[in-house]
Amino acid sequence: MSPQPAPAPLLIACALGIEQFALRTSDRGGAGGPVTVLRTGMGPRAAERSVTRVLADSALSGAAVLATGFCAGLAPGMHPGDLVVAEETWDPAGTVPCVGTDLLVKELARTVPGRTVHTGPLTGSDHVVRGQERSDLLATGAIAVDMESAATLLSAVRTGERPVAAVRVVVDAPEHELVRIGTLRGGISAFRVLRSVLPAFFEWHRSLLLPRR
Repeated sequence: MSPQPAPAPLLIACALGIEQFALRTSDRGGAGGPVTVLRTGMGPRAAERSVTRVLADSALSGAAVLATGFCAGLAPGMHPGDLVVAEETWDPAGTVPCVGTDLLVKELARTVPGRTVHTGPLTGSDHVVRGQERSDLLATGAIAVDMESAATLLSAVRTGERPVAAVRVVVDAPEHELVRIGTLRGGISAFRVLRSVLPAFFEWHRSLLLPRR
């Protein structure tokens, strides 16, 4: 009887220490294979460097990659703690389509009941977006913005063919900008949601390991 191949690993990339802490203190049960949580550092260049370096390791050469952490919502009506599942990521260097969006939406709705899940394009930026710039980005069709997801996924697919996805938690939105009163409460809400999402990520990863018919 031939040995079964080792399950493909999952690389979860985030930028900030607080995001990494939320993910590391989550329930790790139910992973379908080896899981690495990578803190890339802040900004697209840091994300590109970190992801490219880590995926050069043969142990992660075939890893699925999921970018996560906090983001700024662009659409009116978004609230801190809402979830964003990217259909694709955009930045000036290129567009990357995401895999398994529908499954992620379904699993997040089950894992974090009561939280609104938005889907659409997630755009990248090299700085924190506020005010009119938020409206300008919304006009392009993007529903949310962050500084690392687009660079993370673009770097991941450049190193080899692999499934990629991006799931972000809204920490501020047009009516709830970070500079306003209530920021702390919004941040705590987003942190709690981020702590809860790993089971959905693991289910997404497990679905990639199933044989295709």
